[in-house]
Amino acid sequence: MSDNRPKNKKTDLDLCVLYVFLVILLVTVDQFIKKVIDTEMEYNSIKPVIPGFFSLHYVRNTGSAFSLFANKDWGIYFLSGMSLVLGILIFILMLIAASRSMKLISLAFCLLASGALGNLVDRVWLKYVIDYLRFDFGTYTFPIFNFADICAVVGTILLICIIIFGSKYFESFWQIIFKKKEKKKEENEDEEDNVEIEEADEVEELEMSEEEDPEEKEESDADPE
Repeated sequence: MSDNRPKNKKTDLDLCVLYVFLVILLVTVDQFIKKVIDTEMEYNSIKPVIPGFFSLHYVRNTGSAFSLFANKDWGIYFLSGMSLVLGILIFILMLIAASRSMKLISLAFCLLASGALGNLVDRVWLKYVIDYLRFDFGTYTFPIFNFADICAVVGTILLICIIIFGSKYFESFWQIIFKKKEKKKEENEDEEDNVEIEEADEVEELEMSEEEDPEEKEESDADPE
């Protein structure tokens, strides 16, 4: 999974645009399905699709996955902030990977960003997340989830597979990020060195001017008017 091809800025830009469009598309699909569920179904109603196994169950989750923080008044605000930060961070990582034509890593981050942003829209506008996919396994009911959750889970699984089976490929991605940080650090250090050199030059010029002033004063005193 190594990326040894020559750099092509146009191709890299096209990939960035493609994955940004894919994020927008997936979030739109998620919101469209939730709108249909909210319009066509009553809250807490169930429509069996495969009796005894799969059904549509309209619920409103004020927490995160598995209803974490669901009973906390501040939970929705905490989760909204966390989703926003993670969504932006993952989105930036996706763009970095796409700019290097690392397609699999870009796709993983694309799915993760779509899941985070899809549920973030619900939390911001509705103060809860609409869930509707229910699976029953005998007497056990799996926690109800939605399309955004699927995107996040698939993205996580894909990223884990890349880390396990393509460790060198993933390491090369992190090296790009760390190199950027090191480069920025070196640039800042160079700027600081330049400032110190300029300050040293100014001090030296000031000292030279102070040394010249007494000589000029002596010459002026020696010349009678």
